[in-house]
Amino acid sequence: MELPRTDLIAGADPNRPLDAVFVNAPLRDYRLRPRVNDYTLPVLGLGYIATFAKSKGFNTGVLDAEAHGLGLEQTAALINAARPRWAGFNLLAPTYAISARIASLLDPTVLVMAGGHHAKAAPKMVLRDDRFRSLAALILGEGETRVAALLDDVGRRAEMPKVMWCDRLLNTTACGIPDPKKTARWLAPDINELPFVDRSFLPQDPYRADDGRLEANLVCSRGCPYECGFCGAAASMNTDVTIRTRHPLNILAEMDALHDAYGVTAFRAVDDLFLGLRRVIHPAMDVFTQARVGERYVWDATGRINVLAREDDTMLATLARNGLREVALGIESGSDRILKAMDKRITADMTLTVTNRLLAHGINVKGYFILGYPGESRSDIAATIRHIHDLWNLSDQMPGTFRASVFTFRPYPGSPIWDNLVSQGYDPQQMQSYSDVDLTSQGADEAMRGRDEYQFTTGLQFGEVPLPELDQHLVDLMREQYQRSHTPEAAA
Repeated sequence: MELPRTDLIAGADPNRPLDAVFVNAPLRDYRLRPRVNDYTLPVLGLGYIATFAKSKGFNTGVLDAEAHGLGLEQTAALINAARPRWAGFNLLAPTYAISARIASLLDPTVLVMAGGHHAKAAPKMVLRDDRFRSLAALILGEGETRVAALLDDVGRRAEMPKVMWCDRLLNTTACGIPDPKKTARWLAPDINELPFVDRSFLPQDPYRADDGRLEANLVCSRGCPYECGFCGAAASMNTDVTIRTRHPLNILAEMDALHDAYGVTAFRAVDDLFLGLRRVIHPAMDVFTQARVGERYVWDATGRINVLAREDDTMLATLARNGLREVALGIESGSDRILKAMDKRITADMTLTVTNRLLAHGINVKGYFILGYPGESRSDIAATIRHIHDLWNLSDQMPGTFRASVFTFRPYPGSPIWDNLVSQGYDPQQMQSYSDVDLTSQGADEAMRGRDEYQFTTGLQFGEVPLPELDQHLVDLMREQYQRSHTPEAAA
């Protein structure tokens, strides 16, 4: 019989009893259909929690079941074999049912804690779920300080804000009653004071990129001030979140530490705000210029089109000189009608202008697009497809390159569009019934392999175009993008 691979629990000290293992559930059961790619983004949020708890003396580990391509029963068996006091789950809408199934298979002596976006969006559902019978703490919001306190003593949950649990004997829900003077410390720690993520918790970060560089991912801010209709991070849905950005010197110190420890020379800021707020961009570039970052490192970041539209060419040149290699932009649609419905605060023409200016400075652009948004018509879809081709054609004439990443719309609890869809008569349970879709022809379509874990559906149609037709548009666009990225000219 195959023994569980407890060595897959990253960062834990095997010579000490395990206080907690933090679990990133797989997006599907990989025993049923193995994964066909070999890289997924690191779970930096769990890494922060594990690192903070470690700094308080606890023996913690991270089990990234998605990165390792594990099955559900494999994951549960591995946790049981490691015998932690606690198992912590990051609950996301697409993996909620999988996380619940894993939790139901754990030894009942293992205490369970859970957090993440889905925990915050649907806490009552989680607390009522019989598969989470061992759930001792549901943590809403940022978890570092409260997780460490729970590892010290589960009884401390009674003093913590936004920590919930269910008394199954009395069939009641309880919630911590905090000292108001301590609430900010529990819910919004100073992110400049948090220890840098211990990369021993992340099995795929740093990683060797195709160009030979060692790359690492960074979080440079928390919270988002924007209102994109499809996003669970929208400000109006998260009024309790304090938007905070790291000081540029703190970011630079982590970059230098990763270079010294691992030889990392490329970085990716995965949060929304590093190039999403003017008050962040300018101080960061002052520090980067003084430190001559562009002579040592390259970096990618997510940007906001409307913010970059207001920056002059001097600033774009400064970004390029300081090592900016690629900006990821939420373009989403080529239809101004749909962009307005999404509350994106941009237009298709604005996207063309900003992309043109970035590419002219040699800065690459990655554009994200959504097909099938509620109320989207065939003409809206056609406008988006034309828009992608216009951006590709623009890229052909520029020093920088443009690449597209296309998704089909999925509704998430806690996003601005969710309640609207419920009011239209969509069933909330069905909107949360996510299932994976194989668009790789069982791995044979190389162009789609790298996107395999992102393809899942509720089976519901929200716009005019049927789902099979949306999938075909997605496949056609991504195959063309793959061909463009893998021509000899692109490789050069």
